[in-house]
Amino acid sequence: MLESKFKIVFLLVVLACAAMPIIAIMRGTISTPYEEPMSGASAEVELAPEGTSGEEPILDEMVTIPAGPFVRGTESGGFDEKPQRTIHVDAFAIDRYEVTNHYYQQFVLATGHRKPGLPARYAKSSGKVKGVNQPVVYVSWDDATEYCRWKGKRLPTEVEWEKAMRGSDGRLWPWGDKEQANGANWARVQDGHEVSAPVGSFQTDKSPYGVMDGAGNAIEWVDDWYDETYYKTSPEQNPPSPEYGTYRVLRGGGYTTTGGDVRITSRSKMMPDFRDETIGFRCANSKKK
Repeated sequence: MLESKFKIVFLLVVLACAAMPIIAIMRGTISTPYEEPMSGASAEVELAPEGTSGEEPILDEMVTIPAGPFVRGTESGGFDEKPQRTIHVDAFAIDRYEVTNHYYQQFVLATGHRKPGLPARYAKSSGKVKGVNQPVVYVSWDDATEYCRWKGKRLPTEVEWEKAMRGSDGRLWPWGDKEQANGANWARVQDGHEVSAPVGSFQTDKSPYGVMDGAGNAIEWVDDWYDETYYKTSPEQNPPSPEYGTYRVLRGGGYTTTGGDVRITSRSKMMPDFRDETIGFRCANSKKK
């Protein structure tokens, strides 16, 4: 009798254990301590109200890049950075700094455009990236395009971005040909910034034209569709974006960047609707001839 009762109890325990995964599926996934349940799939960045931080917004200014040739790409980089060629680019202007939270908030308030969206798992860290002069992040390629259009500008082309950050002499970093681990806001050294820094904080990360934060801080959207072989076939005069593609190009490093791929020539790609805590942008303008 005792043996029979033991078998019954054992069977009930086995059935209960087997049922637990099914119950969990029916109830939904249990959140981790870092992903508490939220009402939606994402949380919006609530930027600090104007005048409450005590920090003065940095001046929204542009830098004129003169017409002329520059060295694009490098033979010592990745497959999509080759071949190295001399390319002529007409004069244009580009934002000295990455677009900041302050100016993007003006756009949101004026147009009703969606705020930068954070995935739920990042909601607790949103306060670290919403400073007045930090680069706006969690913006898609379309968000960036709409902001630039609202400002009467546009996203820079890939070739414009590289010339503005690199200059005309073929250097691989804004400061020259020799790599500096602490030259920009990367994740390679302890530089006092857990996330993005206020734009312009790293004076070494300044191009020969005076454009800031090309090597680090926030990775940046540019206008072009990505084509890994485009450098081989593009024209040598003002190469436009490829006509179509799946991914948009991202240029520059960000505050999470590590490893060796931090050259100004490095190219990245991403779906245009993607948003991330490391991705921002800046705008450009064509100069009248």
